[in-house]
Amino acid sequence: MQIGATDGGGRPTVAYLLAAIGGALGALARWGLSEAISSPGGWPWATLLVNLTGCLLLGLLLGVLGARSPEPAWVKPFLGVGVLGGYTTYSTFAVELVQLVEDGAVAIGVGYLLLSVVGGVLAVAAGAVAARKVGVAP
Repeated sequence: MQIGATDGGGRPTVAYLLAAIGGALGALARWGLSEAISSPGGWPWATLLVNLTGCLLLGLLLGVLGARSPEPAWVKPFLGVGVLGGYTTYSTFAVELVQLVEDGAVAIGVGYLLLSVVGGVLAVAAGAVAARKVGVAP
């Protein structure tokens, strides 16, 4: 079956499979990293590291794909949606933020919120810029 093949409704069947496999790999990587990193002082280091590195990698991926025409059909479903989508975790970030605030650590929560959101946007931009600097993007 080809990556561009569709089911009866016009949906790409192999793309679903690629996203699922990539998502499983990304989630396993996130779990492994969160097991390896502790969170001293209540700061959720593992989630922050996962989300910021995931944003950086997504920026790099988008920068590289911007230089390719046409881009390989498997890349976005497998790497973008799958691996990086499974690796990063907005839901854990949101739960940790609520827990920090409920535990009375409002200042830490605000810092975590700002660093995660602003840091994530800056990481995507840095990844895209880095892809251009090394000559893999226009």
